This record gives sequence, C-alpha cells and structure tokens, in this order.
Amino acid sequence: MTARLDHRNPLVFDTHELGRRPGALQRQTRTADAPKDLGIQKVVGVPEGAPVELDIRLESVMEGVLVTGTARARAEGECVRCLEPLQLDVEADFQEMFSYPDADDRGRVHHAEPGDDAEDDEDRLFLEDGLFDLEPVLRDAVVLALPMQPVCQEDCPGLCAECGVRLADDPDHHHDAVDIRWAALQGLADSLEPGDKDDKSGAEPGVDEKQEK
Repeated sequence: MTARLDHRNPLVFDTHELGRRPGALQRQTRTADAPKDLGIQKVVGVPEGAPVELDIRLESVMEGVLVTGTARARAEGECVRCLEPLQLDVEADFQEMFSYPDADDRGRVHHAEPGDDAEDDEDRLFLEDGLFDLEPVLRDAVVLALPMQPVCQEDCPGLCAECGVRLADDPDHHHDAVDIRWAALQGLADSLEPGDKDDKSGAEPGVDEKQEK
C-alpha cells in the first residue's frame, strides 16, 4: 500500500479544475522547497529546502493528464578538477503522462508489446483522486540536466600533481625537473660534511708520501 498524496505538499498538484475533457489546458507556477537528495549524490545537486521554481502546463487527454514543464534552481557541488566548492544554475525540462486509474490503452503514449502489460504498468504514473506527485519526475529531470563532472570554470587547470596547490591561484607555479638517475647521488652529496667530501675526493692519507720515497 502506498501513502496517499497530501495536497499540502508543494510538489503535489490538483487536476480537478482541469476536468477530463480532452484538450483542456491549465498553467500553474509555484515555488517549492527542494526535496532531499535532488541531484547526483556526492557530486552536485540542489540543497534540501532550496527554492525550486516550477512552471508547468497541464493538458487533459484521453487517457490522463499530460504534464509539461520546466524547473529552475541553484545547484551546489565540488569542482572535479580543483575540488573547490561551486554553484551553478540548473534548468530542467520534463514531460510526463499521469494516467487515470480507469484508463484503457486507447491513445497511450507508450504502446506495450503483447505480454508486457504488467511490466509497462509498473513504469506508468497514475493520478490519485485527481492528484499527482511531481517529485519522481522532477528528480529524473534534474539528474539529466546536471553535469556528471562539474567544473568551476571550463578552463580550470586543476591541482598540481606534485604538491596539490590550486593552479588557478598561481598560474606560474612549477617545479624544477630533476633527473631521477641523479637524484640519489645528489641526496648523498648533500648529506656529506665538507671534510667528508675532501677525504673521499682525494687519495688515502700517506699514499703520495710513499710514492715520493
């Protein structure tokens, strides 16, 4: 058993005034609070409770109500290149059929293949006492409208692979390249005291004296 729709929910719309005469139209605009997890989880999305502007058109057709509209909101996320917080405006278009519970298959938008009626009914959305819930449609539309890899700017250079500094903050940032073949020798040379270098660079003590004798 599914919970009954609450007409006080801003994402629930009432179609009673529209009637069931095919061709009847009605436009509605409203601002609703964004539901939880509206977007791509852990990537980018509209924060819960943020305003979502809805502009929809209801059209009565033979088998139900065709809902067409646009949702506008401000999404938040993290740049995939430099990991800085970002905000972006999202505009999501949608269109969905909400069928009458007693509707037959005449004029249905998606025609099922023989034997697929049960599976097709699972994908259909129905009116409930003249009400419909826009939330599932809104979720699908917003996910499709959001970028899978959001960036703070199209040419974001990202982070330095060696030290992690944000390259956009320091365009001239660089590291001197060191030949790895000499890195070990350079480290050894830096660790020696000046006297050690002199001892190792010359011959053993007493060798020259022996040669002179």
